[in-house]
Order: sequence, then C-alpha cells, then structure tokens
Amino acid sequence: MPERVREPERESGGGTGAGRAGALRAFGLAEVYNPSMVPTLRPGDQLIVQYGAVVRPGDVVVVRHPFRQDLLIVKRAVERRDGGWWVRGDNPYVENDSREFGAVPDELVIARAWLRVRPPRGIQRSPAAVLSWALTAVRPLSRRLRAR
Repeated sequence: MPERVREPERESGGGTGAGRAGALRAFGLAEVYNPSMVPTLRPGDQLIVQYGAVVRPGDVVVVRHPFRQDLLIVKRAVERRDGGWWVRGDNPYVENDSREFGAVPDELVIARAWLRVRPPRGIQRSPAAVLSWALTAVRPLSRRLRAR
C-alpha cells in the first residue's frame, strides 16, 4: 500500500514567496500513515513542512503520487534526473517510490519536511519516561541518504 499522508495544513507564512525578497514561505503540518520511511519516520509522526522550499538530494519531501495525484506520499529526494526528482523510501521492503513510478515532476513536489514530531506511545507515567520521550520527540530531518 502506498505511503499516505494527510494533506498538509498551512500554518503561517507569506504564501509562495513570489512577492518581496526574503518573504517567508508557507509552513504546514503533515501526518505520516504508512511505513515506507521507517526507521526515519513511523506511522503517526507529524511533519513540519515548508511549501515551495528548495529541494536538495537527501531531503525528505511530500509529493503527489504521479499516478494518483489525490494521494500525498513522503519520500527522500535522492537525485535530480531528467523529468524531475528520483525519490525513495528509507524502508527497503517498501517499493512504492521512483523504482515503481519513475521521476517525480517538479510540479508534484509539494513541500520539504524540516522537523519530525513523534507523538508519545502510550501513557507516560514516570518522569524518566516523559523526559525520554521529550528528548526524542522533535528531531530535524537530516539530509543523510538512507535510501539505497
């Protein structure tokens, strides 16, 4: 089953930044539903995304599925190729990525993910469990290439 995310909700910012120089680009929130990005992202993780951000190899991006454009998916941008971005999931056992559908055209790249916010798993009763969750819940998404 394809990786699926909830449509990012626009939070703040100055639109696409086409106006004045240095304008903030819109930020939003997306939720991960499927395991194609495990271990980097797990179902239930929230992503802080930026619309229209410059994408570089290694970035985690939200894209419209080339064959089902109503479906948003989260993948890692591996490299630029003719026709768009080659994207891969970090989970080697899930092949719903460019190996299946080819390069993703630029117009289908919706946003770049900046932060992962991991919700708590179960009830955190002890202070040590709460501290452990708090230290790992919010992480920047690195550019290291995990996808092979």
